[in-house]
Amino acid sequence: MALTENLADAFDDQITLEFQASIIYRQLAIEMDVIDLPGIAAWFRAQAEEEIVHAEKFITHVTDRDGHPKIGGIQDPAITAGSALPAFEAALAHEQRVSESIRELYRLGQAEGDIDSIPLLNWFVNEQLEEEATVSEIISQVRMVHDDGPGLLRLDEQLGGRQSGLTE
Repeated sequence: MALTENLADAFDDQITLEFQASIIYRQLAIEMDVIDLPGIAAWFRAQAEEEIVHAEKFITHVTDRDGHPKIGGIQDPAITAGSALPAFEAALAHEQRVSESIRELYRLGQAEGDIDSIPLLNWFVNEQLEEEATVSEIISQVRMVHDDGPGLLRLDEQLGGRQSGLTE
């Protein structure tokens, strides 16, 4: 079943948003590199890679249905973070934006009677629940250690052990 024009446009918007998320995470990695938190920077780089995988899942879905996905304009991330807390708060805010966009895409798919999109969108709904929970947990941990140097360095080391998102 081919995508309706409305749904194809919405998938294009989601693809663009996923690439935007990758750029945001990459900028957050840079911000953490600047303040010498290489583990947290590595975590953000892995997250940036995972967002590209997400964009590719949407691209594959559209092309498998004889569509022609288009990446829209990517906005300047305009993010600076002088410490870990604002970096993760920015990450959570963006994940919440992505989650709402996926819910809107799901609603549109239902309204258009497009049952072929539902399995993919179910996967993304679950993925976004996990993404938001993970970032929220990290925010809680950053708040617990606050300005405690050894605690922040321990968290930095722990987050640096994350594997690349390219395997998902």
